[in-house]
Amino acid sequence: MTNHWNDIQHSDVILAIGSNPAENHPISFKYIEKAMEKGGTLISVDPRYTRTSSKADLYAQLRPGTDIAFIGGMINYVLQNDLIHRDYVVAYTNASFIIGDGYEFGDGLFSGYNAETFTYDKSSWKYKEDAAGKPLRDMTLQDPRCVYQLLKTHYSRYTVEKACEITGTDPQAYENVLKAYCATGRPDKSATIMYAMGTTQHTYGTQNVRSYAMLQLLLGNIGIAGGGINALRGESNVQGSTDYALLFHILPGYLKLPEFTDVDLATYLEKVTPKATDEKSANWWSNYPKYMVSLLKAYYGEHATEENNFCYDYLAKRSGNYSFIKLMDRLQAGGFEGMVCMGTNPIVGGPDTNSISSGMDKLKWLVAADLWETESSIFWKRPGVDPKTIDTEVFLLPAASSVEKQGSISNSGRWAQWRYKAVDPPGDAESDAFIVEQMFKAVKAQYKKGGVFPEPIVNLSWNYGNGHEPDIELVAKECNGYFTRDTMVKDKLFKAGQQVPSFAFLQADGSTVSGNWIYAGSFTDDGNMMARRGQEDPTGLEMYPKWSWSWPVNRRIVYNRASVDLDGAPWNPKRTVIAWNDATGKWEGDVPDGPWPPMNKSDGRYPFIMIAEGYARLYAASLNDGPFPEHYEPMESPVGNMMSTQQCNPAVPTPKGLGKVEQYPFIGTTYRVSEHWQAGAMTRNLPWLVELVPDMFVEMSQELAAAKGLKNGDMVTVSSERGKIQARALVTARIKPLRVGGKMMEQVGLPWHFGFTGLAKGDSANVLTTAVGCANSFIPEYKAFLCNIEKGGNKA
Repeated sequence: MTNHWNDIQHSDVILAIGSNPAENHPISFKYIEKAMEKGGTLISVDPRYTRTSSKADLYAQLRPGTDIAFIGGMINYVLQNDLIHRDYVVAYTNASFIIGDGYEFGDGLFSGYNAETFTYDKSSWKYKEDAAGKPLRDMTLQDPRCVYQLLKTHYSRYTVEKACEITGTDPQAYENVLKAYCATGRPDKSATIMYAMGTTQHTYGTQNVRSYAMLQLLLGNIGIAGGGINALRGESNVQGSTDYALLFHILPGYLKLPEFTDVDLATYLEKVTPKATDEKSANWWSNYPKYMVSLLKAYYGEHATEENNFCYDYLAKRSGNYSFIKLMDRLQAGGFEGMVCMGTNPIVGGPDTNSISSGMDKLKWLVAADLWETESSIFWKRPGVDPKTIDTEVFLLPAASSVEKQGSISNSGRWAQWRYKAVDPPGDAESDAFIVEQMFKAVKAQYKKGGVFPEPIVNLSWNYGNGHEPDIELVAKECNGYFTRDTMVKDKLFKAGQQVPSFAFLQADGSTVSGNWIYAGSFTDDGNMMARRGQEDPTGLEMYPKWSWSWPVNRRIVYNRASVDLDGAPWNPKRTVIAWNDATGKWEGDVPDGPWPPMNKSDGRYPFIMIAEGYARLYAASLNDGPFPEHYEPMESPVGNMMSTQQCNPAVPTPKGLGKVEQYPFIGTTYRVSEHWQAGAMTRNLPWLVELVPDMFVEMSQELAAAKGLKNGDMVTVSSERGKIQARALVTARIKPLRVGGKMMEQVGLPWHFGFTGLAKGDSANVLTTAVGCANSFIPEYKAFLCNIEKGGNKA
């Protein structure tokens, strides 16, 4: 997430792809409309003609799961017509870097592929280096092995004709998108991409996002006002929960969870701390040891010492893939005695929910904490199940809503904003913090009596007051970080107990604590920065630097030193994010991405400070499925791959039980509606929202409805290889057949919010979806599957 939502108003072109901001992120749309009022162009790319499409200047329909073909065609158009922002590309990306002779690509596969393990040996993907280990470069971009030429060759196959053949996009609509968007590769223009789950929920979801970033880099649209890659979060604190390690493979602040081969702290830090060979690279991740040791000190306080590796041995070491899909596989195999569901509803929100439900039947106990009963909390009441056959002991804990507790939320723009408790929660409902603390205290009491390896529990630092629930301000202060002893940093003495001013002051010797290094600076000795509500706007770009606090270090646009040329002058003086003042020797404007002077100064640094080489990566050798995004078909697809003989993502094992097009001829996809929220337990219990969308439905074209003899409101049965659901037919011109590979194909769309409890009941769309995930993030492929529709079904 590079920019903030109110920065969207500065965009000349806005591309909404994999997202429907008008419906699902309406506050963001306020700023889209501001941009349009200034002459900006809105492009909507979506399988359906959505509410966003209805407001857009340009609409292009595409088949679910074909983003890489769509964006690949745009990349090719930019390269073939030399529409890149050349100065930006040469100075700030790895376009000039030369790739080693071992790298190859052919027929959908990159070099180093092992078909038996579905993995790549990435050693052949490395840069070619000199004797000192510094990557070789060709600043003219002419060397056939440089990234730019390899990129050109790779995407030369993605012609307009081929892209439209794969995506089903109308060629004229596609041409209009190309001309509008690709004209922004100029210093005086900017474009932004707004994406959401429609982008990520694929077996190549990470590469979808990569393709967007590559297009933006070629056009010089990263780090500038009105630019960026903007992830639209589905809830007010999804960004915050990700920052604090919601995912299985990370620790707070995106530190990597140790693996079982990381036998001690030194081994772990050696593996995860990148090394730079170029003196002009800031290589900010070289500070990794400071952040990790400060985190361990937050976890274990006085028990974490240099002599015992700061209690590194206490941390769990990952020995495999613990993503949601893999956990649910283990659940179905009887691999868990118990499960805790807090604010999650897996038998509505997970893929192939029938299988998840059957797995829950094997639990000995279940704890569910939520505002209402969820389907998962009463899985034993689901239709077709005799509760007497379920032995699971279930505990339902009533939870407080967001307005019934105090704390911070971090929005899609990375702004951490403090919220105050408006009312007490009703009845016996309690906050998440209270519930977690009570669980911890109970477990600690048991471990104090004995047990195997009790130290990680009994030595855990838990100093959040003695009130009814943890003092959230104390939690926030610990997340910010403080000094454990008197310490001299940057010629300034800090006393023990003082808050750290920012992450630049964290240390690797145990003298600092920080529960999340990227939030260092959010709660300083000057107070709670997240609670600020100042409306000053010194940049004139509505950054409002004293409204709340933005990680990192209150920076509103990340990589903002790419918004200037090598001398520090803004590419676009009319939208100055930062600028170098020679007289003062300082940057002005937004908080710069590092204090160093411009690139042309002897002590300047490259702008992409989180990458070891300092340059943004058009070519990325770190991903599991290739250094360039390549089009593959979804796991269930009605057609063969028109780019190669490699049908699906080669880095994703093919699951069992895939549907065949002969039995399931229609393309299915899931989405949200604004009237319901997430897995629906809350909104399906609110009468006014139930009245707006009372029934589960399946959206289909008029042509498909006519072929099936259906009219609007008819009950239908939708089936896939995983199961069947009933829904009402929503016959609409918003969905149209697609011409793919010369054949007409039908697609249908289903909201995923419904379940068997609440005031509004309906079958879950995720009965139909496939339990297979992205090669890098392991997010399930909810957005593309095969299904069939037949008239008839039980009336809701």
